[in-house]
Amino acid sequence: MPDHDIHERASGLFAPDTMLASQYFDRIRRRKALTGEQLLMCAIIEDAVDAYLQHAAATRPDLRERFAEAERWVESEDRSWLYAFATICDYLGLEVDYLRSGLRRWKAKARGEVAAPAQVEAPTQRRASNE
Repeated sequence: MPDHDIHERASGLFAPDTMLASQYFDRIRRRKALTGEQLLMCAIIEDAVDAYLQHAAATRPDLRERFAEAERWVESEDRSWLYAFATICDYLGLEVDYLRSGLRRWKAKARGEVAAPAQVEAPTQRRASNE
């Protein structure tokens, strides 16, 4: 077997994992039976992340506003509201700064901008409060 065949086949083994928001949240839902509040939190954050990803480079005014609304919610530091982004992330065991950093890089890439280098370390293993 030629040497280049091995390299071509092995390249897929070391590619970084990518996952859609819906795939990630499907995994959270499957861990254990979630309460109604947790399901609602998953739906809220999934909707915001989907809007963020889909409309980051939107040109239509209505879609730009949908993105701006999602971005304001994601970037808010307010933890006093039960359904604030940071509160939901905390409750579901998601790393707030890591998720924000990834979304910012996605926005920069979608808009053809140079993304700022990631300043947030990969999160340590955390468990959602239902585990």
